[in-house]
Amino acid sequence: MLEKPSATDTEILDLASRSGWPDDLRVLIARFPREQWEGHANLGSMAQFWLSRHVMFRELSGAIGDTTAQFRNGTLAAAEFPRQLVPRLQFLLQQLNVHHQIEDLHYFPIFRAAEDRLARGFDVLEGDHHAIHADMAATADTANALLRALSGDNDTLIRCSDAYAKASGGLLKGLIRHLDDEEDLIVPLILDRGEDALGVAHHG
Repeated sequence: MLEKPSATDTEILDLASRSGWPDDLRVLIARFPREQWEGHANLGSMAQFWLSRHVMFRELSGAIGDTTAQFRNGTLAAAEFPRQLVPRLQFLLQQLNVHHQIEDLHYFPIFRAAEDRLARGFDVLEGDHHAIHADMAATADTANALLRALSGDNDTLIRCSDAYAKASGGLLKGLIRHLDDEEDLIVPLILDRGEDALGVAHHG
């Protein structure tokens, strides 16, 4: 009798459905909880810069979410909506693309090799990047359709607004989950080993 295959890690830890790491990937965050990060001797310039990029992504996500909500509830005029949305969304998508390339090609291989117990987590984070990029593409497509619909009939505008809200909401929700989980995996590893020992220190 064949056993029914169990759910894979990637399904269990799917970005759209997970709520943090399982216990086996929390071995270092248990030793270095968030309240210990700021001011820690091993939190070097690389980690501080990387965390500052994450702060920027969260702030942009909040601003984009607020702009979308204001437009949809009628408190932001249709003429003003593109001026507030387009530069922020374009910057977010561009910067995420660069940020993920650096992580996938440089940082993740180093961190994965440094700590076998966390290797599975970095596989999940790489998978997140693929999911996020699919959401980025959907958000860009639906945003462009919505911007075109601003000068069209009301039914089309409502349909395009709903589609954009769904796509961008999914992107922003997944991105925030990803940023939190990525930090919970990487920062404790840096605090445990140090940036020099890991080979990721910024020297200027």
